[in-house]
Amino acid sequence: MPDYNSQLKRYDELVAAAGLERKGKTMPYTSSNGYMFSLVNKDGEIGIRLPKDQQNKLRDVDGLTEFRSHGAVMRDYVCLSSALLEDDKRVISLLKDAYTFVHSLPPK
Repeated sequence: MPDYNSQLKRYDELVAAAGLERKGKTMPYTSSNGYMFSLVNKDGEIGIRLPKDQQNKLRDVDGLTEFRSHGAVMRDYVCLSSALLEDDKRVISLLKDAYTFVHSLPPK
């Protein structure tokens, strides 16, 4: 299990590098258009919300799993692996894809 504080620091770095704003004090997340699109759970795991085809590709190619927060499976989210989190460019691209995805949904 990842160390929460180091994961939070990593999350903050990646979110800032993507030009996005991190929100939340007790539950760090990003949101836009009325939807969250990334967050850090209490176990220090980072989840990102993506379109179904992109989720499936990440599961098939990178072995990513479903993302859980407070014991519930988060629909449309994948849990980023430690290996993937080492690839700044790729994670930043995924965060931007997630931002684009929530803007394809009807505004809340």
